[in-house]
Amino acid sequence: MAKRTLDSFFKPSTPKRTKLDTDAEPDDPNVNIKPPSEHPSYPIPIAQLPSHIEVSLEHGTPFKQALEINNQPHLDLLHFQPYLPRATANELFKFLRRELPFYRVRYTARRGNVSTEINTPRWTTVFGIDETSVFTNGQAVDAQTGSPVSPAKYQCTPRPIPDCLELLRKQVEAHAKDGEKGYNFCLVNYYAGGDDSISFHSDDERFLGSRPNIASLSLGGERDFLMKHKPVPVDNAGISKPAATVPVGRQIKMGLDSGDMTQSNWLHSIPKRKGNTQGRINITFRRAIVPAGTNNYYHYNVGGGGMYRWDEISREMVEQK
Repeated sequence: MAKRTLDSFFKPSTPKRTKLDTDAEPDDPNVNIKPPSEHPSYPIPIAQLPSHIEVSLEHGTPFKQALEINNQPHLDLLHFQPYLPRATANELFKFLRRELPFYRVRYTARRGNVSTEINTPRWTTVFGIDETSVFTNGQAVDAQTGSPVSPAKYQCTPRPIPDCLELLRKQVEAHAKDGEKGYNFCLVNYYAGGDDSISFHSDDERFLGSRPNIASLSLGGERDFLMKHKPVPVDNAGISKPAATVPVGRQIKMGLDSGDMTQSNWLHSIPKRKGNTQGRINITFRRAIVPAGTNNYYHYNVGGGGMYRWDEISREMVEQK
């Protein structure tokens, strides 16, 4: 796949008109007090949260206290069940599915000498920038010097987190463990049904630092969330290291419902589930420490293909021409 910056494939789209308080009924869920978030890197303006959802997020989270799950080696999990009231979670799901730009990313994966074309089995989108840079008045600048970031620093154009997701980020950080602050990325996955999935993986890339922490919020339909310990490392003599006592074959299965939030550092997946027709959105907040993280997240969550938006009439994601 030829490398291109995000600017080369963002396509203009006519956004849906957002109602303001002056032209909508008081109980209209589409009411927005503020104008939408706009930035040159956005393919569309991104609406503000309706005021009643914003109020619920500010005063109703967490809806229940977290359950700590740490009874297995190297497992450190907080499970809020739920983190958001169900009504708020369901409305937030519909809002984000309708208002965010999504992508169905295709990329080439190499395993040895074999190249495989991958069609990501879900819709994705991402916002943020690693901690070597910050957005100041909408411009990416060096975090230390304040100088504008060189276009050569990133393979793709980073995008600031829009206000509707920034409020969520602040809420999640406020209830994270001590030291688990500074999330600078927001990834959003949309699973249209049981055929959409994500295979086992561990969010442990070097660009996340030595102690990576992920906050994951589920919205919409319930899906199984599987976890298992990473494979045990083996030294050069072929003798397992002490971690071999970890029961690597045992899986943990959790049903994540709308409004649930988890934080973990094991391998995890959302498996396919035939017959499941419920849509689900998963939002993850994370911290990337170097430019490699920014390049990785945009390559695999925006990529070089078309942009999609939810169509309320056809009830599906439709590519924008």
